Amino acid sequence: MPVLRYPSKISKSYLLKLSLPIFLSNITIPFVGIVDTSLMGHLESEKYLAATSIAATVITLVFWSFGFLRMGTVGIVSQSLGRGDYQDIVRTVIRNILIAIFISIFIIILKVPILFIILEYFKPSSETFELIKAYISIRIYSSPAELSMYVIVGFYLGIQKTNISSFTVILFSILNIFFSIYFVKNLGLKIEGVAYGTLISAYLTIMILIPYTYFFIKKYFKIIPRFKRIFNLNKILKLFYINFDIFIRTLLLTFAFLWLTFQSSKLGEEYLAANTILLQFLTLAAFFLDSYAFSTEGVIGYSIGRRSEKSFFQVVKNSFELSFITAILISIIYVIFFKDLVGLLTDIDIVKYITFGFVFWIVFLPPIASFCYQFDGVFIGAAQTKEMRNAMIISVATFIFISIYLQKYFGNHGLWFSMILFMIMRSLTLMYFFKNILKKFK
Repeated sequence: MPVLRYPSKISKSYLLKLSLPIFLSNITIPFVGIVDTSLMGHLESEKYLAATSIAATVITLVFWSFGFLRMGTVGIVSQSLGRGDYQDIVRTVIRNILIAIFISIFIIILKVPILFIILEYFKPSSETFELIKAYISIRIYSSPAELSMYVIVGFYLGIQKTNISSFTVILFSILNIFFSIYFVKNLGLKIEGVAYGTLISAYLTIMILIPYTYFFIKKYFKIIPRFKRIFNLNKILKLFYINFDIFIRTLLLTFAFLWLTFQSSKLGEEYLAANTILLQFLTLAAFFLDSYAFSTEGVIGYSIGRRSEKSFFQVVKNSFELSFITAILISIIYVIFFKDLVGLLTDIDIVKYITFGFVFWIVFLPPIASFCYQFDGVFIGAAQTKEMRNAMIISVATFIFISIYLQKYFGNHGLWFSMILFMIMRSLTLMYFFKNILKKFK
């Protein structure tokens, strides 16, 4: 029998114990983007920063659209763990890795259409487009490693081994930062350098992760991973339905941030560069707060698998409180250090001047957004993906409609106020669907 053990009472201290490794690893994730932004922001032209913003946003949209590879894995694995079905856990992981590889091949094939869409959608200058093309032509080949990493991280989150999932993310991020700085500063590769940094880091990380996971499963589950019974039609269909809903939800979420970038580009390259920096602060806060959501996913699924309604409500209450308190602390830190942090990201005076004018929104966002981030963790763990999809459809549609109107009359302030309303709408719609999760206990 496996030697993994889990508590019957889900206290704040237990959630903190699970969340701390994720918290530490999530610190490193946005720092990759911050380092890349800083490297480009200190080059001779804002075109490098604008090109990195567009290229990285688009490729992130493409990759994060398949975030179901992590989220779907967490939900199924954690509930199987609660039932004690360890064979199903292993088969789920192998199935999703195979799906990740298949999707990666499809993404690579679509490189030319992706570049065409960028050219038609953003209408960058010819010089900026060449920089975008250089980045994506390299970064897109990291997709097999990065998407497979989603699955493995989802597996460890699902079995509440957050220290291992966090080590994976930290290793990838540190390697990414090291190689990006080396390629840009030492080899002078500029935008190609940050792309190569991610590419090499992804493959080095997965080459370590796959063998480690194989031996982990053998040791703790007493199972040798095999391809036997992997192609079970009913299981594949279940994965498809869960994954497709999360795919639509994640696609819409990432499109919302792509929309913000698109609307920013209409204000001029200086505003696009400024909003790129502001988004780094929002991303940094999101990754901090997501540490509670990520740790919640596995515990929620485990509670549902055991049909323990008491544990379920303990997780919900404690995780929301921890997330909101952390969000307040983040906002306080932003108030104190905002100008210093912006100075680390760029030395272009006009970009810094514009960025300083919108600090209010970045300070205001974390406490408001903390609720929708935590709701995501609850719904992912419960595998209530249809509700997540429907909530995001409503939220994104509202965001796009409102942002067009508000930007027209209030410029960039209207755009950031729309982001505030977007976060509120995400929370309200998920709160409405929350009652559907409780049906699992009846």
